[in-house]
Amino acid sequence: MSDLSDIFNFFKANDQFARHCGIELLSAELGSARAKMPIQPWHLNGAKTVHGGAIFTLADFVFAVAVNSHGQLAMGINTNTAFLNAATSGILYAEATEISLNPKLATYEVKVVDEDDRLIARFQGTAYRKKVAILP
Repeated sequence: MSDLSDIFNFFKANDQFARHCGIELLSAELGSARAKMPIQPWHLNGAKTVHGGAIFTLADFVFAVAVNSHGQLAMGINTNTAFLNAATSGILYAEATEISLNPKLATYEVKVVDEDDRLIARFQGTAYRKKVAILP
């Protein structure tokens, strides 16, 4: 198994889409991860609220880090997102928590909140755990 700091650095350095979206990985532990995304004008939709795709991307990123934190390559196979409140400015934070882990499947919950800890979205994801290491 890879060292957790290696996995943290791997995602921080190699997730080009997260970087492009302005997402910063803040922490990663076994089965959990936390990141932030300062809201920029390009995150807004036509109604001038943060686009659901931007919120999903933030949640999906911490899901990916958390599920891969065990060192075993895992790929999302099913997700569900509930958008509960609109956000228009400030910083969004996402935190993934492991709910279930077995040799083939893992399930995580992600909370996305704003700077006032107001719940913006809830994300649930299930991943298939492959029989290969995330890092060589």
